Amino acid sequence: MLNKFKTILIKIPVFQLALISLMLGLAPFVPEPHLFEKLKMLVAGELVKPIDIFDLFMHGTPVMLLILKLSWARSESN
Repeated sequence: MLNKFKTILIKIPVFQLALISLMLGLAPFVPEPHLFEKLKMLVAGELVKPIDIFDLFMHGTPVMLLILKLSWARSESN
């Protein structure tokens, strides 16, 4: 299962994943990106509402996929 996921993730171009990560990770741009707001709530222990947890998941998933893709690419190049 992990190998299949890795194979699919490797096929996604880094540029597209980075663009999606920036757009979703920083949306909305004003007054404060949701991802930063939700991470601050998580650190403060205030992330308890289901909508806030979903929001963190939605805005953070592309960033986590990009981190995974880059770390797997780096480990394969060594």
